[in-house]
Amino acid sequence: MNSPTEQEILRARDFWGAIVLFFLSVFFLWRTSFIPLFGQNRAGVSGADWYNSAALVPFGIFGALLVLSLVLMNISIKAGGARLALTRIGIGWNRSEALRFSTLALILFFYIVGLVPRVDFIIGSGLLITALIFGYHGGRSDRMILVTLIVAIAGLYAFAAHLPRSEWKAHDDDWVALALWFGLTLWVLATNRKDRVARAIPIIAILAPTLLVLAMAFGFRQNVPNRSGLLFSQIEYHYFVNIKPLWSR
Repeated sequence: MNSPTEQEILRARDFWGAIVLFFLSVFFLWRTSFIPLFGQNRAGVSGADWYNSAALVPFGIFGALLVLSLVLMNISIKAGGARLALTRIGIGWNRSEALRFSTLALILFFYIVGLVPRVDFIIGSGLLITALIFGYHGGRSDRMILVTLIVAIAGLYAFAAHLPRSEWKAHDDDWVALALWFGLTLWVLATNRKDRVARAIPIIAILAPTLLVLAMAFGFRQNVPNRSGLLFSQIEYHYFVNIKPLWSR
């Protein structure tokens, strides 16, 4: 049997990625279906008109991911990736890949379980973006471990200090995550002064979640995670108190 080409190996890993993406999309589409879409009142939430439903954006995002997973799986099968998927080569389980996969899984776990429900969305997502870009740009294992520890500390603190839903309005976990984000950003800039990617990280990490949460809250009128967060609560307050009245007179 001829040795598989690099293209076939990549397609084999694409096959596994497509399967994971498929099941994640189906799961989140199922969970999104519990949000009223056509004016029903379910679980105490009124759907109003369909175009104002909080389910609209998640359905679009996860529906697109479902289509993407099917397209990726089709390409992988046609390129011979599925044939190699169950082989050692297809799984690609070596030390560097295992470290990359495990640290990514831990970062996403602490972000979703610890930070998203309890920590200000801008702060938590800014920390996540900084960790992902800095940690995995260049493929250095020491960076991956460092950013995983930082996100884990922020997520563990938020989860342990404010496990009950009634305590999610507290801000001490926001300050902890903000301090870790600020410290990581300073470290990135101090140790990579000549790296253009590193210099762009703070800009991306601040603008991306800020623009996203503003669009969700005030553009599409969608629910956003933890509206009482340290930064978003101030943004929302000044929007309704100082900005909106300017064109409502």
